[in-house]
Parts: sequence; C-alpha cells; structure tokens
Amino acid sequence: MFLRHLSLVNYKNFDSKTLDFDPVINCLVGDNGVGKTNILDAIYHLCFGKSYFNPVATQNIKHDTDFFVVDGEFEKEGRTEKIICSFKKGTKKVIKRNGKAYEKFSEHIGFLPLVIISPSDRDLILEGSDTRRKFMDGVISQSDKAYLQTLIKYNKVLTQRNSLLKYFVANHTFDPNTLAIYNEQLHNLGTEIHKKRVAFIDSLIPIFQKQYAHISEKDEQITLSYESQLSEENLLNLLEKNIDKDRALQYTSVGIHKDDLDFTIGGHPIKKFGSQGQQKSFLIALKLAQFHFIKQQASTTPILLLDDIFDKLDENRVSHIVGLVKDDNFGQIFISDTHADRTENVVKNIHQSYKIFTL
Repeated sequence: MFLRHLSLVNYKNFDSKTLDFDPVINCLVGDNGVGKTNILDAIYHLCFGKSYFNPVATQNIKHDTDFFVVDGEFEKEGRTEKIICSFKKGTKKVIKRNGKAYEKFSEHIGFLPLVIISPSDRDLILEGSDTRRKFMDGVISQSDKAYLQTLIKYNKVLTQRNSLLKYFVANHTFDPNTLAIYNEQLHNLGTEIHKKRVAFIDSLIPIFQKQYAHISEKDEQITLSYESQLSEENLLNLLEKNIDKDRALQYTSVGIHKDDLDFTIGGHPIKKFGSQGQQKSFLIALKLAQFHFIKQQASTTPILLLDDIFDKLDENRVSHIVGLVKDDNFGQIFISDTHADRTENVVKNIHQSYKIFTL
C-alpha cells in the first residue's frame, strides 16, 4: 500500500498544495515552519479521519478561511482508493472513500494502516496514563474493529454511570438496582477490553525489545509492562467494593479506564532516569514495534511517517534506524528534516527509489 497523490486546500499553512509521491521513500526538507509536519499530518488525517497534532478540527483550517479539504489517492492491493477528508466551520467533518461518505468514522479506522514517529511522542513518557491508554487502543483498533466498538460502548456506559452518580448526589437519592445494571455492563465490556490489551502487550514486548536493541546498540535493560486493576480482581467486585468511594467522588474510580503502561530502564522509570537519547530510542523502538505488530495483524504494510527523525538523535543512529527499513519489511516511508544534504546522505545508501521535496 502506498500514497500516490496528495492535494491540500486551506489546510493549516497551505492555501493550495499538490504532491505526487514515490512508492518507497519520500523526504520533505526545509526550514522550521514551512509545513513539513503539516504534510505528514495531512497524510495521517486521511488514514484516521483526524489530525495527529490538532484534534480540534477548526485548528486545522488555514487562517482567514472557513474550510479545508485533504484529498489523497492510495494504491492498495492493486486498486486505487480515493479518500477525501473535508471540514467546514459550523458543519460536521466528512470522510469519503471513492465518493461515498462514511456514516461512522470508526468504519474507516484500520483501512489505511499508518504509524507516525514524532518528537511529540515524548508525551507517552511525560504525560498521564490517558495518553498511554490511547496509544494502546489506537494500535489494537487498527487491526480489530470489534475492539474499537467494545471500547466505544464501554465509554458510553461509563459516562452514563458517572451521570447517575452525580444524579444521586444532586437529588439525595440512591438506586442500587439501576447502578447494578451499569456495573454488569461495565464488567462484561471491560473484561473483554482487558483481555485484548493483555494479549496485545504480550505480543508487543518481544518485538519492542528487539527494536530497542537494534537502535541503541547497547545492552540496556528496558521493560514495558501493562498495569491494570483487573489483573488482580474482576471488575464487578471492584465496582461493588468501591461504591461508597464512587458516590463521594461522583465518578467511577475503578475500571479499564484507569489502566496504564509502565516504562522502565535499568529497573527505574525512564521518565526520571532516562536520558533524552534513551527516551527517544525507547519511543522509536515502541513505534517500530507498533509498526510490526500492525503489519502482522493486517493484510497490508502500514505507511511509516518519520517526523523530524534527527531530533535528539545523531546521524549514525538515524542511519541505523533508516537502515532497518531498507528491506521488504517496510513499505512507503515519509521523512521530514531541516537539512536536505543530511537526509539525502542517509537515504541514498539504502539503494531504494526516493524523492526529495524542498518546501
């Protein structure tokens, strides 16, 4: 699978832009602020129906305009797939595949698998558990539509249960029978989600450790583990045990929406004890593991976006990373960088076809 053609109208800093890509390697070079990352984000937008960097749709519209259009032409399994993502202020976003609009955006997830590696991935280490849960859910959902639907249902029931807890306090009342219905639903949905998250992490860990060893070229003890309350006790029991706490807090304090991923190096949290280079290598290894996991699960090779890959990594490590993608395990790759010569020195040694776009 690869992206053949991209057209942008009023997208971020571009009023109009068209690009025809190489099926293997594409390099976007230019000074900071010219829109390299915005082009990568437009590609992400086509694959996921949303921006990787600006989830609020209006923030992706060029200043002083009221709409944007991102139009892409993909080659997948011998067929041309035309995807258009458009949004106008005051209306709903529209995603079309070959001229037909999706009724639910979730139906599009996984159709065009993609992995992005970006400096903003540091949020996976620095931010709270919600960011790491979204990472897990995003990877699993690309190859498991049933998981995504179960997660959507769980979050809907969770919202309803939280609203009920607030209602109890506001009206000085309590109805254990109604609460029990929500508890049962959360238990059934949460148990299924937990089971799939466990299986995902078990599959990801060996791939991740192999990728880190390649990138770091050091014998560093790094670990990735899944932390969940459901690993110790079933959700129904947890909900019943914590009802007094939940009534006081007016929200559900236990469940798979509290899960987290634990990242360590040398037995210590990488957030506190990992250097910037180690953190960067950790995150790149994690994202490359994501790439290989999705490729194993899906019937097509994901597109790989490498945004500002030279940030905090020396050229030798970057050459090593790009060298990993020179065989048939990888498909189409996009690389953004501020230095054209540096980028070309790396990609020309791969002996694959490539294009360099100067912005």
